[in-house]
Amino acid sequence: MCLFNTISAQEKKTDTLRVSIDSVQKTFSKRELRKQRRDSIKDANYKLDPLSPSRAAFYSAVLPGLGQAYNKRYWKIPIVYGAIGTGVYFYLENTKQYDRYRDAYKSRLAGFNTDEFWGTDADGNPKNTPDLSEDALRDAQEFYQKNKDLSLLITIGLYALNIIDANVDAHLKQYNMSDDLTLKPYMEINEINFNKNYGLTLTFKF
Repeated sequence: MCLFNTISAQEKKTDTLRVSIDSVQKTFSKRELRKQRRDSIKDANYKLDPLSPSRAAFYSAVLPGLGQAYNKRYWKIPIVYGAIGTGVYFYLENTKQYDRYRDAYKSRLAGFNTDEFWGTDADGNPKNTPDLSEDALRDAQEFYQKNKDLSLLITIGLYALNIIDANVDAHLKQYNMSDDLTLKPYMEINEINFNKNYGLTLTFKF
């Protein structure tokens, strides 16, 4: 009788263990099924457009900022126009100053003393000696010529950067980012010396 009770108890334990294993397997199967469904939904919603980067670059080449609008990065548009507009402003300002000194220098070479850099006396008549010599006018021309060329190069570079940004941004937008992979900073305090330790935590869920 005691032996029979022992065998029955062991059979009950075996049945209980089998039920537990089956429930765990079903739980994992349900989780895996839900994960597969989520992945299927992500794959269904994810559409790759190979022409999107080229299209964004073309739009920004035609009109700066248009590629950023195409990528829905509207906050970048003021930055694009601010950067390119600054370059254009300095180019025009240096061109204006260059023309002033060039016209005065050409007037001196022609034998006139009526340019704005010659100067006048109290009666409004031209001075005997100019405020700026011909050498000073020539140096000023060279200075503003260099600044004008530099401003032009910077403006062209910013225009090209606007195109590159639109192209790269369109490429990055097509990456299928997963919530199963995260990278974030962390900070912990050492319990021995109370120093702060910094690092990065890479988490991968599977």
